[in-house]
Amino acid sequence: MTHPAPRAPDPRDPDFRDPGPRELGPAPAPDGLLPPTLGPRRTFALIAGVETYEVSHRWNLRGPARDALRFARWLTGPGEVPAANVRLLLSPLDDPDRLDWSGPPGLAALRDTYRPATEENAKTVLLDELPQCDGDLLWIFWAGHGYLDGHRQLMLPCADARPGRIRHLNLDSALRWWQTDLVKHRRFPLQAALVDACRVDAPRDTRWNFGSADYGGGATVPGRRQFRLYASREGEAAQNDAERGAGRFTEALLAELGDRSVRDGVTGLPHAARAVHRGFGELRGRGEGWQLPQFIVDRDWDASSFLDDDPPGPVLPRATRLDQTGWDGLGELFEGRELPRSSYEAYAWAFRAAGCTTPVGSGLPADTLLDVAWDLDQRQGGPAGLPLVVPFVQHLADRARRDGDGRPGAGAADPVWAARLAAWVRAVRQRLDLPALRPPPAPATRGAALHVRLEPPDDGEDGLRARMWLRGEQDRLVWESEAAPVGLDTVRTALVRQLALLGAAPEEDGGGPSYRGVERIEFQVPFELLETEFDRWPVPRGSAARTRPLGSLYQVSVRCPQEREATTRTEWRGTWRWLCAQDGRHPDTVRVVEDAEVTDTLGLRLGARPAPACVLGHTSAGRTPALLEALLEGGVPVAVWRRGGGAPAVEAPTAGAPAVGAPAMGAPAVEAPAPPGLPALLAPEAGPGGPAVFALPARVREARRAAAGQRAEGADRLVLLWDDPEDVIDPRPLA
Repeated sequence: MTHPAPRAPDPRDPDFRDPGPRELGPAPAPDGLLPPTLGPRRTFALIAGVETYEVSHRWNLRGPARDALRFARWLTGPGEVPAANVRLLLSPLDDPDRLDWSGPPGLAALRDTYRPATEENAKTVLLDELPQCDGDLLWIFWAGHGYLDGHRQLMLPCADARPGRIRHLNLDSALRWWQTDLVKHRRFPLQAALVDACRVDAPRDTRWNFGSADYGGGATVPGRRQFRLYASREGEAAQNDAERGAGRFTEALLAELGDRSVRDGVTGLPHAARAVHRGFGELRGRGEGWQLPQFIVDRDWDASSFLDDDPPGPVLPRATRLDQTGWDGLGELFEGRELPRSSYEAYAWAFRAAGCTTPVGSGLPADTLLDVAWDLDQRQGGPAGLPLVVPFVQHLADRARRDGDGRPGAGAADPVWAARLAAWVRAVRQRLDLPALRPPPAPATRGAALHVRLEPPDDGEDGLRARMWLRGEQDRLVWESEAAPVGLDTVRTALVRQLALLGAAPEEDGGGPSYRGVERIEFQVPFELLETEFDRWPVPRGSAARTRPLGSLYQVSVRCPQEREATTRTEWRGTWRWLCAQDGRHPDTVRVVEDAEVTDTLGLRLGARPAPACVLGHTSAGRTPALLEALLEGGVPVAVWRRGGGAPAVEAPTAGAPAVGAPAMGAPAVEAPAPPGLPALLAPEAGPGGPAVFALPARVREARRAAAGQRAEGADRLVLLWDDPEDVIDPRPLA
């Protein structure tokens, strides 16, 4: 194919700029220098800082708006870029007048021209306004949340992101657009994108629908160069210091830019990027930080690699890859094996053991052991060059040798498989000359439980037949009703007496079983008793006159396994195994169900696949029984709802929450669009992809305690269904 000769430049053209001896186009000046005309007046910028989001107050951040102003202060101050060349988008948490607008006159001028950081404003600025400007250099600075879509494109949510429609800027698509002839050929040969945001996987949930945003483009213009520096690598969160209102990446970058002019700043941008990366690497090496900025294009403005010389400090090398012999062995070891209960724990341990960052909570990357191992083999390794799949298999061997993941009912140990896995690890270490591996942490242990089983009499009499077991290392029957059925008052009296006896008795030692303090109480009941107020039973506390609700002292849950055994046992067991294998961190684990969804087919839909494994019921009193029937039919093992219906405004409990420090940008807590309430039980661990399902028993107890203090209206009516199919007592028939 032939191409027409380029049109000769016409000095009468208002866009005319003599390209010198080079061809017409955006290539740099001779000797790889920047365009000779580059200066403040030919520099333009989009600067955005997003702190508030309509989707949920849990998305709000403190810092991005201030970071945007800091960058604008450098650009309009030492950079001397006119305010008219800068498009500032801000959506701050506080009144804009409370932000620090001090500095150069250009920054003060932006105070009157900034716009909210909405999707429409971002696209208008980037795709309409700035392409019409005549410039040599485009800056894009964005601070806020960030997510990766299925094609690994970076999506930057805007302030008008809403449940069901997360309005956003697709930065990768926009940058491709800027490399085409839709931007005039002689304009903007240099483009720099600096992003202080997370790069974690977008939630796969209809409530967090990002949709598709592709801005198209024209023909690619050769020679246009883009420099991209992101605050984190794929799968990692960027660190934000909420107390100081500063992103760690922005702070380090501005420290490198200092008081340079815009020309010196862009010339030294590769050097500044190396210095920022080196600084974060040193922090990480000392265990004081975990994010690493990433160069997306490792080229200087003259198209030469700037990573060849003066490498940026302790860059983590890619992990040593597993050899074919190792893969052959894994194929035999994993054949026919379902994901063990501790699969996610082993996956996360692989990263910690190798000294690198665990991907931000998306659950397991695949549904089979071999595919999970393949994912690990493709990822960034630690400084020791350890194949990540090796500590993964080591962890599987440890749990198979013990008995699952340490939770009650985890199943018997598998010493044969454990020995085969351990032998594989030893052989790979010897063959690849790998360093020694530290042992995985021991599985978490739980305190004892009282299991109360209530059954209607076979002859249809009034009352209940009741038994009570103390559960620890072994199960021990501690009380049972006599031949005649009893009422709930009798059961409550027996329960209180057993708690008093256990509290006064020393732990057994020697050869007998050990029962630590009772931590939880589970009621196995017929369907009709699921909403009984067990958690509100009064228990003596302190003086004889004082009582406290049972649910504020212990983790109280209900169970209904007898309704599942005959017809939905397969779905029930499959969903529980999936929940445990994912450690409750898969983005589809939790589902909020409201009245409109409670139909005759809800149970079939819930049982169609393992997810969801946990349902939060926002249903009215009239629809709650139908919801409970659907939960049992669908095999859902975990659920929380409000006794009597409704959606209580539950305070997020503080017990067990991580210390306040540097929250991650890009990992806001999960919250249902409407109404609020129960999803707060999963915060703060429950960022997209990381619902804290296994923390629910403790969190429900904390919510009940808060209700006892009159701080969380309706939380005292919470009901927790916690029905582990692998932890069922099979008692001998009652007398």
